[in-house]
Amino acid sequence: MIRRLAAPLALAAGLAAAQAGAQDCAEIAFDGQPYTVCEVDAASADLRLFLRGPDGRVLGQFGAIDAMLAEDGARLAFAMNAGMYHADRAPVGLYIENGTEIAPLVASAGPGNFGLLPNGIFCIRETRADVIETLAFVADPPACTFATQSGPMLMIDGELHPRFLVDSDSRHVRNGVGTSADGSRAIFAISRGPVTFHEFGRLFRDGLKLPNALYLDGSVSRLYAPALGRHDPGFALGPVVGVVVPKAP
Repeated sequence: MIRRLAAPLALAAGLAAAQAGAQDCAEIAFDGQPYTVCEVDAASADLRLFLRGPDGRVLGQFGAIDAMLAEDGARLAFAMNAGMYHADRAPVGLYIENGTEIAPLVASAGPGNFGLLPNGIFCIRETRADVIETLAFVADPPACTFATQSGPMLMIDGELHPRFLVDSDSRHVRNGVGTSADGSRAIFAISRGPVTFHEFGRLFRDGLKLPNALYLDGSVSRLYAPALGRHDPGFALGPVVGVVVPKAP
């Protein structure tokens, strides 16, 4: 299920209150910046990654995913872009869907945000979800049903990425995901205005109190949250993460 977060924050108190759960997502504020945050119960939610439809074509849009699910009597309850991609929408780095590896893991440094090591992997298993730093994943790879690699890591074992600058002037709309230590909670966040990496990382560290978090993308960041009236438009995306629920009769 997706749980509601109290807003405006005191985030720690909001997360405790979220156990009652009433809405999909919530608008919050942290350190003067507005965000939309969605909490997923990874132990029970049908949390998936999407890239291509049955015909092999890139889905690319929330509406296309929803239409595909409708054929099986299901719908999207929440979705967000879920990692960087090439011009043809193929994932940059590891991508696993339904237990099948579609794209291989990349462990080396490289250009752009993806190559700003350490980067990481969002791994979804049957009853949990985890953000795992890439080299830790290589050393002890879990059996992910779904996985997407992105970068940089926002939080690594409770610490901000070492290259984030307090006084950075690089500001973008950004989205990411963090997970609890026991893997039972996945919390997705998207900024509602341009923020720095440092500001975004502190949301997960100081606001959401999560040990590990992964940057998913910036500028192209988009959210589908019907409970909030959000269905962000734009050009076709690559990987998308979403929660699937039965379609209402």
